[in-house]
This record gives sequence, C-alpha cells and structure tokens, in this order.
Amino acid sequence: MKPSALMLLHHRRPLHQLFCHQSIFNIYKMRSREAALVMLLAITIQAASAAMPFTANYLATTDTFHTRILNAGERVDLVLDKSSAAAFGSKSKYLFGSIGMGIKLVPGNSAGTVTAYYLSSEGGEHDEMDFEFLGKGGDQPYILQTNVFAKGKGDREQRINLWFDPTADFHTYSLFWNKNITVFYVDTTPIRVYKNNEDLGVPYPNSQGVGIYASLWDGSEWATDGGKVGLDWNAAPFVASFQGFGVDSCDVAGGISACKDDGKWYQGAEHHDLNGNQIAQLKDVRQKHVTYDYCTDRKRTATAPVECARNWYE
Repeated sequence: MKPSALMLLHHRRPLHQLFCHQSIFNIYKMRSREAALVMLLAITIQAASAAMPFTANYLATTDTFHTRILNAGERVDLVLDKSSAAAFGSKSKYLFGSIGMGIKLVPGNSAGTVTAYYLSSEGGEHDEMDFEFLGKGGDQPYILQTNVFAKGKGDREQRINLWFDPTADFHTYSLFWNKNITVFYVDTTPIRVYKNNEDLGVPYPNSQGVGIYASLWDGSEWATDGGKVGLDWNAAPFVASFQGFGVDSCDVAGGISACKDDGKWYQGAEHHDLNGNQIAQLKDVRQKHVTYDYCTDRKRTATAPVECARNWYE
C-alpha cells in the first residue's frame, strides 16, 4: 500500500504507453508487419500523451514546492526532502485499457528513496498494480519492483535490474490490462504478465475502478539492500520527473459494466495474450534481469503458487 495524500504531507513512511526514443531499438527483432503496427501505435500514443497537459487528468496532492508543475503541464517534478514526501493522482478512476507515463528517476545517491507509479482502488479488498523504483547507492543498478493486488490479496512481488540508466533520460513505464491479461512494460518490452487465472481460484483485478498515482518517499526501512542502506539527507532534495499524461483507459464514471464491454478496443482478440516475439522478450527479461520472484521464494511458499507457470509461459 502507498501513502495517502494527507499522510504524505506529514511524514514519509508508507502505509501500505508514451514511448521514449530508445524504445525503437526494441522493435527491430519483430517481423516487419508487427514492427510497423507497434511503431504506428507508439507514434500515436506519444503524440496524444505529449499533447495532454498534466492538469487534464491529474491533480497535485502535495504542495507546489514538492509537486512542481512545469512547462505548462508538460512535465511534473516530485521533490522529496526532510519536510515532506511528494505525490499526485488522477482525477478519475479506470478499469481496463492502457496507462503509461515517462519517468526519469532520482539521480546520484538515491539509496533509501522509493519512486512509485501505481494503480489502486480503495477499501480492504482493493486492487492494485505497482511499479516501485528502489533507490540505489554507488554503481548498483536501479531495481524495479512490481506487485499485483487483487481483491485485497497481494504478496506477489517481482524485482528486476533495469538494463539502462533510468536517470539519464525519460523511459516509459506502462501497464495494459483487460479481462484476460495484465502486462507491465518498460518502454516496449514486457517485463511481467499477470493472467486472469480465476479458473484456478486466483483473484484478478477486473471489477473495481483504480486511480493512477505517483509518489516519491522515504523507504529507508526496506527499499535499498533490505534497509541496510539508509537515505542520506545531505543529498536532498531528491527529484523524480514525469511526463506524458494521456490516459487510454475506460473511465468508470460511465459504469463498470460499460468498461467490460467486449466491443471495447482493449478486449479485442489481438489483445488476449502476448505474441510470440513478446513472449520471447519476457523470457529474456526473466533469464537476464529478474533478481527476486515470489514464485520461486521457497521461504514464503513450499511450492510455486498455481498461477506462476501460466504467467511465465512455462
């Protein structure tokens, strides 16, 4: 769980697809038709997101010093210092579609910081899908932790080392989900899949509208090397930057049932699963970059949870 807007103002402890130019290089392996379709989608989303100012879909939930709206809403900087964390959130709640944002992470000694970008509903049996970027010290790579809560059940953490410097430029972190599948992307590369496995008794986030949130806060107790490396306030303020504020998802203000309509673009047959190239990319990420997976944590469970084999295409 993440900090509420009010609590972010007073303390830093947590409660709990825009495409960047580097994405183009991930497309070259595809068949020409697939590549053309992805490129067209990338250009379309990038143009739509670039034209959408922050205030069209989002509100700052901390003061103007800690949530800085820049360039007429083309960019937002979240600023963490001793006095406050920083956050913003969407005006609406959504169910299914595509949500993504360009993020440039905290540079330098970011150990102890957590930059979070996530979707969440409200209540005890909430749904939540997280990107959490765990700050680093020295030459260590940035760690991206993802998690999925469905009907209030979480504990599905996975961690990967990012294979590029996420502080040097904006990269896109996006999520696509429909009634069949939820896919986490870094630029155009799928890094995680969470399928609808309700037939196996596993809950799936398909019945609640979720807000879109971003925050930057002090996670010293756990974020870097299990809490062994704390946050150095001498390096403050810590700044994470965001851009690309378009949303291509179903607003639940029109009703949950309307978002579940099979006629919606995101419910099309071409979106029911990854294609062969994407599956290969996902398996490559697993082989080269995954550093923790709840599926293989035998201290947590004696055997892998039932959904894991499907989600990893085993």
